[in-house]
Amino acid sequence: MIRFLVSTSLNALALWVATTLIPAITLTPYGGDGFWQTLGSYFVVGAIFGLVNAIIAPIIKVLAFPLYILTFGLISFVINGALLLFVAWLSSQIGSDIFTIDGFTSEGLSIESMGWAILGAAIISIASLLGRWVFKILRIL
Repeated sequence: MIRFLVSTSLNALALWVATTLIPAITLTPYGGDGFWQTLGSYFVVGAIFGLVNAIIAPIIKVLAFPLYILTFGLISFVINGALLLFVAWLSSQIGSDIFTIDGFTSEGLSIESMGWAILGAAIISIASLLGRWVFKILRIL
């Protein structure tokens, strides 16, 4: 359980880095614009991201193995970007459905295009790698 919480924290931190560096990736907090709502929203989306990477990503990567060979592994950028778009869609589904208009009042992670999703996935991968490296040095993970 501690490993899941640490992994979710790292994913939330990596998502924060991506939303800070890329203006086309935004996170609208669930329940308001306060600090705790924003922090909780990052943790919720980080948990969704972790679950998608643990459950769906291995299946897709096994099914796409021939494409990995054909593209010398470059298809992984597209797959990771598509998975990030899927996380954005999932995170917008758990928002409040009282009154929503697409593009105006949706809560959760939003990404403008597949290109930004690919760049965001690359930044999240790098930030997550650095965070895991620091945690392994500190013997937390």
